Amino acid sequence: MKIKLLIAVLAGFTFTACTNTTPSVPAQKTVVNSFENASEAKTAAFKAKQREVGLSTKKDPNYHSPMSEIKAKNKKDWFNNQMYRLWDRQITRNQYITESVSEFPNHKYEFTFIANGF
Repeated sequence: MKIKLLIAVLAGFTFTACTNTTPSVPAQKTVVNSFENASEAKTAAFKAKQREVGLSTKKDPNYHSPMSEIKAKNKKDWFNNQMYRLWDRQITRNQYITESVSEFPNHKYEFTFIANGF
Protein backbone atom coordinates (compact mmCIF):
# COMPACT_ATOMS: atom_id res chain seq x y z
CA MET A 1 0.00 0.00 0.00
CA LYS A 2 2.81 2.40 0.90
CA ILE A 3 4.58 1.65 -2.39
CA LYS A 4 1.46 2.53 -4.41
CA LEU A 5 1.09 5.78 -2.49
CA LEU A 6 4.77 6.60 -3.03
CA ILE A 7 4.47 5.90 -6.78
CA ALA A 8 1.38 8.13 -7.02
CA VAL A 9 3.12 11.00 -5.21
CA LEU A 10 6.24 10.70 -7.40
CA ALA A 11 4.08 10.62 -10.53
CA GLY A 12 2.32 13.76 -9.33
CA PHE A 13 5.66 15.53 -8.83
CA THR A 14 6.77 14.43 -12.28
CA PHE A 15 3.73 16.00 -13.92
CA THR A 16 4.07 19.26 -12.01
CA ALA A 17 7.69 19.57 -13.07
CA CYS A 18 6.60 19.56 -16.72
CA THR A 19 4.17 22.44 -16.48
CA ASN A 20 5.06 25.86 -17.78
CA THR A 21 5.02 28.42 -14.98
CA THR A 22 6.06 31.43 -17.08
CA PRO A 23 3.38 33.78 -18.43
CA SER A 24 2.35 33.01 -22.00
CA VAL A 25 2.53 36.68 -23.05
CA PRO A 26 5.42 38.78 -21.80
CA ALA A 27 4.46 42.10 -20.25
CA GLN A 28 4.79 45.02 -22.63
CA LYS A 29 6.80 47.93 -21.36
CA THR A 30 5.29 51.35 -21.79
CA VAL A 31 7.21 53.51 -24.20
CA VAL A 32 6.97 57.24 -23.57
CA ASN A 33 7.30 59.60 -26.54
CA SER A 34 8.53 56.88 -28.86
CA PHE A 35 7.34 58.92 -31.83
CA GLU A 36 9.54 61.87 -30.87
CA ASN A 37 12.64 59.70 -30.45
CA ALA A 38 12.41 58.03 -33.87
CA SER A 39 14.96 58.53 -36.63
CA GLU A 40 14.09 60.82 -39.55
CA ALA A 41 13.75 57.89 -41.96
CA LYS A 42 11.43 56.05 -39.61
CA THR A 43 9.39 59.19 -38.99
CA ALA A 44 9.01 59.80 -42.73
CA ALA A 45 7.88 56.21 -43.35
CA PHE A 46 5.41 56.44 -40.47
CA LYS A 47 3.97 59.76 -41.66
CA ALA A 48 3.50 58.33 -45.17
CA LYS A 49 1.56 55.39 -43.75
CA GLN A 50 -0.37 57.72 -41.45
CA ARG A 51 -1.44 59.83 -44.47
CA GLU A 52 -2.46 56.69 -46.34
CA VAL A 53 -4.63 55.51 -43.45
CA GLY A 54 -6.04 59.02 -43.01
CA LEU A 55 -7.07 59.20 -46.67
CA SER A 56 -8.71 55.78 -46.47
CA THR A 57 -10.96 57.02 -43.65
CA LYS A 58 -12.61 59.48 -46.04
CA LYS A 59 -13.91 56.55 -48.12
CA ASP A 60 -15.76 54.98 -45.19
CA PRO A 61 -19.17 56.57 -44.42
CA ASN A 62 -19.24 54.91 -40.97
CA TYR A 63 -15.98 56.53 -39.87
CA HIS A 64 -16.47 59.60 -37.65
CA SER A 65 -13.17 61.21 -36.80
CA PRO A 66 -12.27 61.36 -33.11
CA MET A 67 -9.97 64.33 -33.77
CA SER A 68 -12.35 66.95 -32.35
CA GLU A 69 -12.39 65.11 -29.01
CA ILE A 70 -8.64 64.45 -29.20
CA LYS A 71 -7.92 68.14 -29.79
CA ALA A 72 -10.34 69.18 -27.04
CA LYS A 73 -8.54 66.98 -24.51
CA ASN A 74 -5.09 68.05 -25.78
CA LYS A 75 -4.30 64.42 -26.63
CA LYS A 76 -2.90 64.90 -30.14
CA ASP A 77 0.63 63.89 -29.09
CA TRP A 78 -0.81 60.87 -27.27
CA PHE A 79 -2.80 59.91 -30.38
CA ASN A 80 0.24 60.19 -32.68
CA ASN A 81 2.35 58.22 -30.22
CA GLN A 82 -0.29 55.48 -30.02
CA MET A 83 -0.39 55.16 -33.81
CA TYR A 84 3.41 55.15 -33.99
CA ARG A 85 3.66 52.42 -31.34
CA LEU A 86 1.17 50.33 -33.32
CA TRP A 87 2.98 50.93 -36.61
CA ASP A 88 6.38 50.16 -35.03
CA ARG A 89 4.95 46.98 -33.44
CA GLN A 90 5.68 48.14 -29.93
CA ILE A 91 2.08 47.28 -29.07
CA THR A 92 -0.36 44.84 -30.62
CA ARG A 93 -3.47 45.74 -32.56
CA ASN A 94 -5.64 44.72 -29.60
CA GLN A 95 -3.57 46.77 -27.16
CA TYR A 96 -3.91 49.81 -29.42
CA ILE A 97 -7.68 49.43 -29.63
CA THR A 98 -8.08 48.78 -25.89
CA GLU A 99 -5.91 51.73 -24.82
CA SER A 100 -7.50 54.09 -27.33
CA VAL A 101 -11.08 53.10 -26.50
CA SER A 102 -10.32 53.53 -22.80
CA GLU A 103 -9.47 57.18 -23.55
CA PHE A 104 -12.27 57.74 -26.09
CA PRO A 105 -15.02 55.14 -25.51
CA ASN A 106 -17.32 56.43 -28.26
CA HIS A 107 -14.84 55.67 -31.04
CA LYS A 108 -14.25 51.92 -31.00
CA TYR A 109 -15.13 51.59 -34.70
CA GLU A 110 -12.69 54.35 -35.64
CA PHE A 111 -9.79 52.94 -33.63
CA THR A 112 -10.46 49.48 -35.04
CA PHE A 113 -10.47 50.97 -38.53
CA ILE A 114 -7.13 52.71 -37.88
CA ALA A 115 -5.64 49.53 -36.41
CA ASN A 116 -6.69 47.56 -39.48
CA GLY A 117 -5.11 50.23 -41.69
CA PHE A 118 -1.76 49.89 -39.99
